[in-house]
Amino acid sequence: MRERSRPRGRREAGDGGRSAGGAASPRRERRGAPAGGGGGRRLAMEEGAADLRQRKKQNCTESDKMAPEERNKENSKLGRSPKYMLIQRFAKLFFGCLAAVTSGMMYAVYLSTYHERKFWFSSRQELEREITFQGDSAIYYSFYKELLKAPSFERGVYELTHNNKTVSLKTINAVQQMTLYPELIASVLYQASGSEEVIEPVYFYIGIVFGLQGIYVTALFVTSWVMSGTWLAGMLTVAWFIINRTDTTRIDYSIPSRENWALPYFACQVAALTGYLKKNLNCSAEKFCYLLVSASTYTFMMMWEYSHYLLFVQAVSLFLLDSFALAQTEKVHEVYKIYLFSLFLGYLLQFENSALLVSPLLSLVAALMLSKCLQMNMKKGTFMSRLLKIMYIYLVFTITVTINFLLKVFVPHKENEHLLKFIEVKLGLNTTKNFTMNWLLCQESLQAPSQDFFLRLTQSSLLPFYILVLIICLFSVTQVIFRRICGEPLKETVKLEDGRIGERPEIVYHVIHTILLGCLAMCLEGMKYLWTPYVCMLAAFGVCSPELWMTLFKWLRLKAVHPILLALILSMAVPTIIGFSLWKEFFPRIMTELSELQEFYDPDTVELMTWIKRQAPVAAVFAGSPQLMGVIKLCTGWMVSSLPLYNDDDLLKRNENIYQIYSKRSAEDIYKILTSYKANFLVIEDSICNEVGPVRGCRVKDLLDIANGHVVCEEGDSYAYSKYGRFCHEIKMNYSPYVNYFTRVYWNRSYFVYRINTVISFQS
Repeated sequence: MRERSRPRGRREAGDGGRSAGGAASPRRERRGAPAGGGGGRRLAMEEGAADLRQRKKQNCTESDKMAPEERNKENSKLGRSPKYMLIQRFAKLFFGCLAAVTSGMMYAVYLSTYHERKFWFSSRQELEREITFQGDSAIYYSFYKELLKAPSFERGVYELTHNNKTVSLKTINAVQQMTLYPELIASVLYQASGSEEVIEPVYFYIGIVFGLQGIYVTALFVTSWVMSGTWLAGMLTVAWFIINRTDTTRIDYSIPSRENWALPYFACQVAALTGYLKKNLNCSAEKFCYLLVSASTYTFMMMWEYSHYLLFVQAVSLFLLDSFALAQTEKVHEVYKIYLFSLFLGYLLQFENSALLVSPLLSLVAALMLSKCLQMNMKKGTFMSRLLKIMYIYLVFTITVTINFLLKVFVPHKENEHLLKFIEVKLGLNTTKNFTMNWLLCQESLQAPSQDFFLRLTQSSLLPFYILVLIICLFSVTQVIFRRICGEPLKETVKLEDGRIGERPEIVYHVIHTILLGCLAMCLEGMKYLWTPYVCMLAAFGVCSPELWMTLFKWLRLKAVHPILLALILSMAVPTIIGFSLWKEFFPRIMTELSELQEFYDPDTVELMTWIKRQAPVAAVFAGSPQLMGVIKLCTGWMVSSLPLYNDDDLLKRNENIYQIYSKRSAEDIYKILTSYKANFLVIEDSICNEVGPVRGCRVKDLLDIANGHVVCEEGDSYAYSKYGRFCHEIKMNYSPYVNYFTRVYWNRSYFVYRINTVISFQS
């Protein structure tokens, strides 16, 4: 053994000397020096490719070896035994996981209790319970009911994919068009678990949604814990999330909405991605995080039709992170591959959904992969390579736009054309009188956020601490980017005393991600439900992170107090003070919410649904506002002429046409519109006909007058003009020609139901 080791040692030393002096590498010496510069370049490319193939394995093995060695060195310095440190780490992990799971379970129980107190759910009849589902939520739950009533699951799926019993004169693939995969999963679980004799379907359904919200909170807890290193940050994240529940979730208003099913999976994906981006991660943890990112990304994409837009924002964040060389390129590109796989698999399982092919996510990822291939031969470390780094962003942007344009030209699609028109009008690039566009612009969720939103975040102390954390992280990231431009490499391990929180790739990712989501939330109030949860997480991480305080103290150059000691003290004291203040101010309010019995009762709607089920023919088709049609479909099962869905151009056109019952049109025009959809009964809502909206011009009847040209503007004033009265008012007068076309068959304080005559009598 000694004789063999000596020559190897001499050869390695000689090779090292030759490589240091600029001569051939050991591999080149073994193979022999090739003749010509071209052979040298070719050999260098082969060696680079071999290095790339082996880099992943080396990173895993090196991190697995280095991490225990570093910990052992630290423990030996502090006089701690490895057994003691193992017990300490296990206890920290155990109590942290226990706190995370407990927080999620408590939040789910809180939602269930609050829902019961708000609606008196357990004491209601089935019809009264179903009325609590409004708008699109009613449609989603109605299909869940149909799946449970089907003779078999296969038959139920077939009826949904070839559905001609929901919308008149229209056969739709409800699973694809309305993303009913949550309902498919819920129905399978309900029947497979044998819950028919244990729990009612509605309780099982909302129980799953509340359970997912618990997972949502747990994922946010874990993300903040992974970033800060202490589960105290997770507790503060949960506290802020619950206190700002009005701005963090829509669970109070629409339980079955798609985002309530999808966002918990996205939160799990973000938690796994946070761990995956960390430096010096051991191989087992890295593989686990990779698998979790893959599974949660695909599940998220299947649960929500707009998921690829949110993943596009995330991809942009990762692209910027990689562009400034703040993360391992191999890891970022592995995430890109996950996007491609999820898009491809989603395209196949969503009945060849063309929306995924023309999505900006696919175009961006394809552009990034292509740009990477173009940069393979670029020599690193030169001024030209740094210049091309700046051009790299422009290159990716240009290729992305080009690919997306070509895909939309060659791939037939009808995906969300109204969204593009909406964006044009929203940005002031275009004006329109179209009813649907103006109606969307008037929706509260599509308006700019109000001052009350920022006031609520400030009162809970969330916004001030978020701004503080964001500013510190941004300045630190800016310093790191400047060092990278100057050619200074990143440190392999960032220690607490370094005060460089901007060198941690997972922190930089979250900073970029929250800024992008924040920009969207400043434009559309509905986006606050995506942004505010991560504001809670980032703010909690910051105040609980000693590294963030140490970064601040490095800038301030404290000398009177030891900065590391002060950072450790503040990372415990500040969140503790915040927690006690939140407990004192908001805990009594939360307990009051849970103890206060609210009443939700709509007798007029109950009477209407009861009359329809008893008096209307089974084959009848009802027409009215889309929101009411969703409730009629759920509570009675009767066919309707429109649905409260806004991702289909044909349904949008139907909604606009049927809304004409609240416009200034003639009885003959309305009759022709309704009979074209084979409607038998017309339901007029007094709340829409006599609407007194807070914003004049955003009422349904005002928007219809604008679209129909019944509003004349002169010198800044608007005047309504039409030779016909408003239809919903005139029909109540019971005079000709309205009585010739329509016959009133039922009415109460809120609703007027008219049968559409098949034989028209023109008697005066």
